[in-house]
Amino acid sequence: MYNKLQEHLQKELGNIKEAGLYKNERIIVSAQDAEIKVSTGQTVLNFCANNYLGLSNNPKLIQAAKDAMDSRGYGMSSVRFICGTQDLHKELEKKIAEFFGMEDTILYAACFDANGGVFEPLLSEEDAIISDALNHASIIDGVRLCKAVRYRYNNADMADLEEQLKAAQAQRFRLIVTDGVFSMDGNVAPLDKIYELANKYDAMIMVDESHSAGVVGKTGRGVTELYNLKGKCEIITGTLGKAFGGAIGGFTTGKKEIIDMLRQRSRPYLFSNSIPPMVAAAGIKMVEMMSETNELQDKLHENTAYFSQKMIEAGFDCKPTQSAIVAVMLYDAKLSQELAAKLLDEGIYVIGFYYPVVPQGKARIRVQVSAAHERAHLDKCIAAFTKVGKELGVIK
Repeated sequence: MYNKLQEHLQKELGNIKEAGLYKNERIIVSAQDAEIKVSTGQTVLNFCANNYLGLSNNPKLIQAAKDAMDSRGYGMSSVRFICGTQDLHKELEKKIAEFFGMEDTILYAACFDANGGVFEPLLSEEDAIISDALNHASIIDGVRLCKAVRYRYNNADMADLEEQLKAAQAQRFRLIVTDGVFSMDGNVAPLDKIYELANKYDAMIMVDESHSAGVVGKTGRGVTELYNLKGKCEIITGTLGKAFGGAIGGFTTGKKEIIDMLRQRSRPYLFSNSIPPMVAAAGIKMVEMMSETNELQDKLHENTAYFSQKMIEAGFDCKPTQSAIVAVMLYDAKLSQELAAKLLDEGIYVIGFYYPVVPQGKARIRVQVSAAHERAHLDKCIAAFTKVGKELGVIK
């Protein structure tokens, strides 16, 4: 039987390559930072990591992880409710809840697991989920695992959301679900308007802050801080794998009873190993650092505003951004790959995004700015984009 499947897969892979959609992985042989070394021996500037605050190689986080390995070991070898809960896990959960102004927190191996495990324990076929059309794949998969009636509204379209909420009045409980920052475009969900509609139509709100926590809001508390709604949403999910140190681990923080129920019935929590002690310890240190100063957030906001303005002035078609993501629109998949390859030759590490990661005909290069970038790094990136963009006819 495999010979038949093999032939089918080889044909499909050939079609993917022919369409210019095949994904190759570049290999990094250094720590994650603004400047990295790849396996070819080339040293390049990294503009496509989720390392928004530049903490992935932070000495304080590394030391916290080392200290935890010495005192608490390497791994837990267990799920939480059996014998996989340490004091470090509980302390991190408490600090995350305080950070977002919520009541309690539950940790997962990744935010993909948090989103995959949040809906089914809370909602049934009597209930409704109203989801933004551009929500992350993990939210989409989590919704599929739940028997609730599904409604979808166009991205950040409040008129459409209102129509879906009207239709969902037939259900018992209603949950509006949105990304805080939509990772491919860089736009922020209009949470203030979502909150008004939720109150009007008796609905709850869940926000995935993965690309907004540490980035959006004056102190990096995400979109709930940006719209002065800290503690007002029922559920927030997020990750430790982006701005918060870049390692691994996800979380759901929210109302106490919701978190209690997830501990009892959320399958990714019940059947997956606890996050390692070193990750928990580094997460605790990260929250402490972010609570002491806004220096990294301020620098990130300055860097993003500067880069976005200069790229637009150079003639690139960039989507408006309220985050650290600058989507440089190219529309053609092959062009996005070609531009990314030529930029690597110029010492700039970026990746072309195309279908199925983004819709057909919406290919782009997603530039991700970091607090670790200095002004010289930004200028070099802008100059390289300008040079290669003119060579390929993207700009004049």
